[in-house]
Amino acid sequence: MAQRKNHLAMLGLLVLCAACSPNEKLAPVSRGEPGKGDAGAEPDGGETGTEDDLFAELPEIAPTASGRGGAAATVDLRGTLAAIEVLKKGGNAVDAAVAAASVLGATDPFSCGVGGGGFMLVYLAADNKVVAIDHRETAPSGLEASAFYENGAPIAFDDLVTSGLSVGVPGTVRGWSEALRRYGTLGLKDVLQRAIQVAEAGFAVDKTFFEQTGRNLARFQAITSSKELFLGPDGEAWPVGTVFKNPDLARTYRLIAEGGERAFYEGEVAEAIVAAVREPPIEPGSTLNVRPGVIAPADLQDYEVRVRPAISTTYRDYTIHGMGLPSSGGITVAEALNLLEGFDLETLTPVEVLHRYLGASRLAFADRGAFLGDPEFVEAPVAGLLSKDYADARRDLIDLDKAPTGAAAPGDPFAFQTDPSPSPGGGQSARRGDAGPNDAGDNETTHITISDAAGNIVSYTCTIEAEGGNGMVVPGHGFLLNNELTDFNVPSDPAAPHPNVAEPGKRPRSSMSPTIVMKDGKPELALASPGGSTIITTVLQILVGHIDLGLPIDKALAAPRISQRNASSGSSDAETAFLGTPEAEGLEALGHVLSDANTTGGEIGAATALRFNGDGTVTAVAEPVRRQGGSAMVEQAP
Repeated sequence: MAQRKNHLAMLGLLVLCAACSPNEKLAPVSRGEPGKGDAGAEPDGGETGTEDDLFAELPEIAPTASGRGGAAATVDLRGTLAAIEVLKKGGNAVDAAVAAASVLGATDPFSCGVGGGGFMLVYLAADNKVVAIDHRETAPSGLEASAFYENGAPIAFDDLVTSGLSVGVPGTVRGWSEALRRYGTLGLKDVLQRAIQVAEAGFAVDKTFFEQTGRNLARFQAITSSKELFLGPDGEAWPVGTVFKNPDLARTYRLIAEGGERAFYEGEVAEAIVAAVREPPIEPGSTLNVRPGVIAPADLQDYEVRVRPAISTTYRDYTIHGMGLPSSGGITVAEALNLLEGFDLETLTPVEVLHRYLGASRLAFADRGAFLGDPEFVEAPVAGLLSKDYADARRDLIDLDKAPTGAAAPGDPFAFQTDPSPSPGGGQSARRGDAGPNDAGDNETTHITISDAAGNIVSYTCTIEAEGGNGMVVPGHGFLLNNELTDFNVPSDPAAPHPNVAEPGKRPRSSMSPTIVMKDGKPELALASPGGSTIITTVLQILVGHIDLGLPIDKALAAPRISQRNASSGSSDAETAFLGTPEAEGLEALGHVLSDANTTGGEIGAATALRFNGDGTVTAVAEPVRRQGGSAMVEQAP
């Protein structure tokens, strides 16, 4: 959910509503008028001077900002403000990223929160090193792939989403704790204070929050805890302008702030999660079939974060760092870039560039679907997929004169492994996986991009998977659970091997693609996006636009998008703004079939990025229009 410009003025009235009952409607005010903040007091009731409180007078939303010191870009003004606030008080980029993410858990609850997980890519300036913090959700120890079948057939996707079966063991809180312990300067108690305050004071419901609630209306009406939080007395979405408060989430944050990660993975919060998954809180009389799951207390207690090396490739004069498995994002982006590197894109027309971009994405997605899964369960041929020689062997499959028809077959990256022998993890069985489905592109997620004055950088994608997760608010604790296990493949034949089928303790394959780009050993760019499997193509298109076509980073990020993910039909999704352009007509003349993304999920991605300039300044960029526009700020204006 993005920060919406048209409700800033409403925010100013929140300070007047300290005595309002929860979720009381405000009168609307004019668009664009700066408002007084809703966070002028510390969470413990103490006061702070407005000169030290960035939330006391909320600024106008700006999708682009340049300056010195630290910088932040998120989909929501308060998330960005929380990050800048921490940076100004001496915290580093990791501290600021956790502060921003926790605030987004309150203001963007349909996209992220403590009920989910994520991938955090961190550049450590002092060590000139990039590390990846994997806090992806895991399948419960009692879950087998057979749980996703009934009467020999896969459970319908929509039925699986709203169920206890789809809930992975949440990793967010342990991920935050591990990131702060290893690389931060503050603790959970310090960085959660603003999120506590925002959840407790509330904020004005805007158009997007209202619409997101509406798209979840049927299942929220069927789940008692979700109905109680997100719907009004009439069982409908809270109207635009309502002061939406979440005191249960504020209390959950307080428990974590005081008790650390154990307060989430043990005790009352953990017990409430287990109860909600195993006995979904269904409204009496509801006909919605919400299947129970199998999460047990030990699954929460035993959840572990993985700190992994980033994967990397070179592209022209740049080094691209990304997230490795169990995310497919970094590998798929890198393979597509390796394919594109064989073309001199600077000399080509925009149509020729896009034609090659679509062809490279198609081939990379074929390999993604066939080979990639949790590295603790599958010996995926990562070295082969990242091999420049492998890209050379595959590049000729991109017909320069016409669009392909149908889906591409996967290649044979095992032949390009530095060590081609399979391990007991089952690499050869992964080779028998099919090209995979044309994964949905409309999943809600959010991306946070932050840097600090010392040069540390965080590119952080976090999620609860679909918009609204699995639809179930944990009773008494104010956060939605994820439906991340729907990211596992469920073949029509239960016996069919695939690297991404469910297994106990396994992490489902992701598309999240936090990315950090270096040039001459120095940071050049950090970026990523939400958007399900379109995350990969969004990052790829932005990189091509900025590096090859020379677009300024804000223009590369704002450009209309087109996404090819190896669809069986051969078609590519295109934003409405792209359709009808000369580039679209040129692609169609080559035989490309373009499907309007508005019929398959709407906008493609909602990215944020940082560009590190040669003069020592940084440019922070968020979407100017998608999801109603994001927020970018710098620590020190020029």
